[in-house]
Amino acid sequence: MQAEKMWKVSKGEGVKVAVIDGGVDPSSPSLKGKVLPGKDLSQAPGDENSDATGHGTTMAELIAGSGKGGSLRGLAPEAKIIPFRTTVSGMKGADTKKDHLGEAIRAAADSDAQIINMSLGGAPYPAIREAVEYAAQKGKLLFAAAGNEGNGKNRPDYPAAYPDVAAVAAIRQDGKVGDYSTHGEQTTLSGPGDKIPAWCDGKLQGYCIKSGTSSATAIASASAALIWSKHPKWTSNQVLRVLMETGDHHDNPSTYIGHGAVRPRLNLLENKGDPGDPDISPLTGERTLHTKPDKPKSQSKDSAKGDAPDKVKVADSQSGDGNGWVLPAVGIAAGIVILAGCGFAVVRLRRN
Repeated sequence: MQAEKMWKVSKGEGVKVAVIDGGVDPSSPSLKGKVLPGKDLSQAPGDENSDATGHGTTMAELIAGSGKGGSLRGLAPEAKIIPFRTTVSGMKGADTKKDHLGEAIRAAADSDAQIINMSLGGAPYPAIREAVEYAAQKGKLLFAAAGNEGNGKNRPDYPAAYPDVAAVAAIRQDGKVGDYSTHGEQTTLSGPGDKIPAWCDGKLQGYCIKSGTSSATAIASASAALIWSKHPKWTSNQVLRVLMETGDHHDNPSTYIGHGAVRPRLNLLENKGDPGDPDISPLTGERTLHTKPDKPKSQSKDSAKGDAPDKVKVADSQSGDGNGWVLPAVGIAAGIVILAGCGFAVVRLRRN
């Protein structure tokens, strides 16, 4: 990705990213001064700055982390994070009888965030679909994890499978798609998701190696932040269109990696990518901006009775090789820089 060269042009300054997850802990050394006030929709103990698993905090770091204190350095280190906590599977004390993801998406849509990162997914639900369409009409750029059932039932995850959301698949270090990455017609882009450092838990005492489409989604959101920071007058449609056009498989998109790995450097360093019509979505070909909000445009196949909203799950897991590698968060001379794209590097980890 040539991150160091890209950062001479853009570091994501002026762009705010909503992270809808199980919370974001601003006490992480990587996120000091980067987390703005958000909102808690989960009704679980704590607030949007509570993160019992470390997942949401990791996603925020991959997007905007500074790398201080041996933590992760994100791809858009000058972007800001706005956390919106929703109910995810396994969250203790949360209200699981009501849809909170739809509420979180609407809250993010009404915030100052330009980008909405959703490194999670679950079953279709009408309120979530309607919230997605509302956010798109508000000019938000939505990324969601494609899911981790590619080597199993390969069921589409929502909100990734909704038309107004860019579904992100995960690629490995060799550029090939991860076998766990859910695939289908909904796949829009891909990003590094295999064996990425992530907080082991909410105690923020060390990083483990995890794989999944969660990290790939965060890196896609950070890529968008870099481009949007350089072109602040562009719309969400234009930023996404350029990301799709500069993907490494744009001329031959597939159900596995979509238009390919995100490569913002092609726009930042080489001015490639045609932003096109600001009002027309590159996902649907329909006008999403400068139009009055209407009834949901998609024909709903959702079932109000289907899987309950509490089935929403984060889209990562322990590395498939079964090795529980741990990287202490203290004592590392430099932050880990995630270099995303066709080939990326992370600090080699010594097995504990």
